[in-house]
Order: sequence, then structure tokens, then C-alpha cells
Amino acid sequence: MPMVTYLQAINQAMQEEMARDENVMLMGEDVGAMGGAFKVSEGLIERFGKLRIVDTPISESLIIGAGVGLAVLGMRPILEMQFIDFIACGFDQIVNQAATLRYRHGGQASCPIVIRGPGGAGVHGGLYHSQNPESWFFSVPGLKLVAPATAYDAKGLMKSAIRDDDPVLYFEHKFLYRRIKEEIPDEEFLVPIGKAALRSEGTDVTVITYGATVHSAVGAARDLAGEISVEVVDLRTLLPLDWGMIRASVRKTGKALIVHEARLTGGIGAEIAARIAEELFEDLDGPVMRLGSRDTHNAFAAPMEAFILPDKLKITEAIRKLARY
Repeated sequence: MPMVTYLQAINQAMQEEMARDENVMLMGEDVGAMGGAFKVSEGLIERFGKLRIVDTPISESLIIGAGVGLAVLGMRPILEMQFIDFIACGFDQIVNQAATLRYRHGGQASCPIVIRGPGGAGVHGGLYHSQNPESWFFSVPGLKLVAPATAYDAKGLMKSAIRDDDPVLYFEHKFLYRRIKEEIPDEEFLVPIGKAALRSEGTDVTVITYGATVHSAVGAARDLAGEISVEVVDLRTLLPLDWGMIRASVRKTGKALIVHEARLTGGIGAEIAARIAEELFEDLDGPVMRLGSRDTHNAFAAPMEAFILPDKLKITEAIRKLARY
């Protein structure tokens, strides 16, 4: 099996789905002739042409609004946000139009769009190119949210997202684009939306995480082997959550630490912590703990960015603290 980067896996998934279904298309800023700001769509316009790989003006509300209209008419558009931070410019189109469309039409219409783009920090992107906006959409019925951490999942989840009949927000972490590489099968495969993955098995502490922090958590679990047995749950899908895997793991270890790169206050970890406290209180052997970015804007300077973000050392310290209870 060939070694494939996280970025190449996304490209492969889009190519395969466009070849499989002529209704799949890609729209966004510089996705055609330039191949995308990070080259995620490189080679697509040469293979599928300008009618299916569409360069758009710099207007996220236009990209998403046009995508919703195309979806209603039977297309399956992939809509790229050049940086996921600017998804805020299309917030109304996502929350008030795409997410509600099926409900407004009594289930007789669907909105099969994928809104994808690079998010996350660790690359010194500063204020407007480092955010993790997934929690903005976490409470919106009608949306599905995915955040792959591996190249295999990046491909499998993208293929599933494209085939899904509801709007899917696909958060790809730019730090992982060329840093993560793994063997991916040549034969077709899908990763189901709504199913978490167990990255490390343990009995003392459960770490629940997603995206780039999965790798930091697995590294922390490896470093603590022989001292603390750490189980790492990679959510993969944020909405809907795989509550079954979360519940089973927390019941096994009795201790839960939720880690994400997004800011701590109001993050997805808060909802997971609340639900664990409500439903699994009698299974707990310590407080439900959270670790996220500090509640501040992302810094450009490398030392400040490192101070703000969670990392392997901070995760290791949090695991040790929880294990002491």
C-alpha cells in the first residue's frame, strides 16, 4: 500500500467521488487553476474541467449560498473555505439555510453539501488563520461535523461526507497536511460518520479528543506507559457524537479528560463533560477534566502560540493530575 499524506488523502477522496458521480463538483477561491492555497485540489481542474472545478470570488456567503442552490437542484457540491476561519462570513447560509432545509420542506428536500477547509493553529498563522470554529456549529440541528486526525480517516470521512444527503462541515487541520503520512489501501473504503475510533487502549484514564490533539494524546499515552494506562478515544465525528464509545470507555477507566485545540470556554468538551457528569456520575472515580487552548486570540509569535495551545506535555500533566484522584 502506498504512503499517502493527509493532504493527498483528501485530494484522492474528491477525485474518486467526482469520477464516481458526475454531480459532485468543487467550488472555492483558487481551487481550480491554482489548485488551492495548500494544493489540496491540485490536478482536479485538469481532470474534470472548469464546469466542475469552479473558481469563485472572495465571498464565502456566495460560495455556500450558491452551493445550497446547486444541492437543491441535484448537485453535490464541495465548498472550500480557503481558511476555515472565514466560514463565519457564510454563517447565515449554513445555520439558517442549509441546516434547516430538510426540516423546512418536511423531509422532501435535502442539502447534500460538504463545507471543508483548513483550520487549526501550530503554524504561526495569527488571528485570522488559526481558529477552530467547530463549537460555533455544534448545537445546530441538521448539520454533521467531522474532524479527521489521520490520512486514512481524512479520505474515508471525505468520501462519506460527499455521499451524505445532509450538510457536512469537514474540518481539516492544516498542521497535519504534510506531517501525517500512512499507508492507505488502493481499494475503496469509507469511514462512517458518527463512529469514533480507539487509538490507545488503557484502564486508568480515558482521554477523549479529536483532530491534531489526537497525536499529542497518543504520544502522552505512550510516554506514560508503565506508569498510567491511558485510553485514547478519537471522536472523528463531532456531531453526532459516538456516545456509545465514550460511555464504554469512561465506565471502564472511571476517569475522563477531554482535550481539544479549540478554546476551553464553550468548547465541545464542555458538552461532553456535562453529559458524562449527568449520565455516568456513579461510574466516575474523579472529576471530569478538560484541556483546551487558553481563552485568548491566537498569537503569531511562536512562543506565545505554544503558551496558548495544548500540547503533549500539558496533556501528560493533566493525565497525571487526574490519575492521582
